[in-house]
Amino acid sequence: MTSQETWQSPIAPGISWYQATVGERPTYPALDGSTTCDVAIVGGGYTGLQAAYNLAKAGVSVVLIEGSRFGDGASGRNGGQLGTGQRAWPEELEETIGYERSKALFNLAEAAKRHLLDFATEHQIEIDFMSGQMNVSHKESYTKSYQENAEIAALRYDYPHVRFMDRQETQERLGSKRYFCGVRDTGTGHIHPLKLLVGLARVAANAGARIFEMTKATAIHQANGKVTIDTPRGRIVADKALIACNGYIDNLEPVTASHVMPIRSFIGATVPLADHPKVLAGGEAVADSRFVVRYFRKSRDGRLLFGGREAYTSDNPRDITEHIRRQIAEIYPELKDIEITHAWGGSVGITLPRQPFVREVMPGVISIGGYSGHGVMLSNYCGKLYAETVLGKTADLELFKSLNVPAFPGGAAMRAPLLFLALSWYALRDKF
Repeated sequence: MTSQETWQSPIAPGISWYQATVGERPTYPALDGSTTCDVAIVGGGYTGLQAAYNLAKAGVSVVLIEGSRFGDGASGRNGGQLGTGQRAWPEELEETIGYERSKALFNLAEAAKRHLLDFATEHQIEIDFMSGQMNVSHKESYTKSYQENAEIAALRYDYPHVRFMDRQETQERLGSKRYFCGVRDTGTGHIHPLKLLVGLARVAANAGARIFEMTKATAIHQANGKVTIDTPRGRIVADKALIACNGYIDNLEPVTASHVMPIRSFIGATVPLADHPKVLAGGEAVADSRFVVRYFRKSRDGRLLFGGREAYTSDNPRDITEHIRRQIAEIYPELKDIEITHAWGGSVGITLPRQPFVREVMPGVISIGGYSGHGVMLSNYCGKLYAETVLGKTADLELFKSLNVPAFPGGAAMRAPLLFLALSWYALRDKF
């Protein structure tokens, strides 16, 4: 096996700073031969591994397969921000689903936040948690909505941790004059996502889940009350199955593929910013108001981790570093020549309404994905909720099942070009 420092994922470009700092990443065997189980899981990210752990500890026979190494997908390469609530602000959700359902989804997301942090503490997984997140506006015209967001969070959603920041405070806390206002959330924070993923795989295996990496699912079908999953070196036959592939669904299952679109997102890590103490002096994570979001934060050792270039095709840029450096310089001109030590990317699964896709795609087979850039908390919790659904403990997963998540228009041949045009239009709007 290639060493930890030089392992290049076959499914995502670049070697991440997370990979370089996680320590020795354990390896797990590939599936070799056919087997049976109660529940089969395809996808070894947060969703799949949480489901595997919670089922296995309850005595359910579980087999999980991951097409690459654990951590090579979005769960091990993302921006690490926990956020609060769903992808959209709660007042935006109210407009389409009403207050009662919006409040239920907000409460579920808060439960997801508590679960993630409690899980890491219980299982002694050091996830480098740092407190605080800021959402900031790149347009002055958004000021009123940011003021209202803080008020609504406290008065209607029982969440007193969000406070409005005027232009001066926003610029002081960011160490940048690029943004006009924002909200500061002291009830959340950010983590080292790969450390969580590595710990989660260990915990799932120790609970008795049979987990395999470098094992790609080539087909899945259901007949006579059983689900069959084919792999290059064996077949899995199960009573139930979970598809947890998110942005790496490819053509495995057509219903999921028509609802969850992979887009490329890229992140760069700079050298420690010891000479730039005003940059994020409080250590909060940041996400801005662009449709094509720029998200950034500082690591515990003072590096700027900056994500902001999304690509709406499967292609990767020839030089990730230059694209990221240009965006850093727009916000922090003094960092225009900063050394970027690591640059990487991966696929994020999005849906049209930017809400999670949870659906029974064939009898006994549930597919969960499409977290749309808000998946660190939600994916972990959805895996737990799936297990509790199988065990008959809770029906909370129905909150996501009931969401109206339509398929992308135009079928497989047209969805990528149409999405590219639509999101390019939004990216253009971000500039004006």
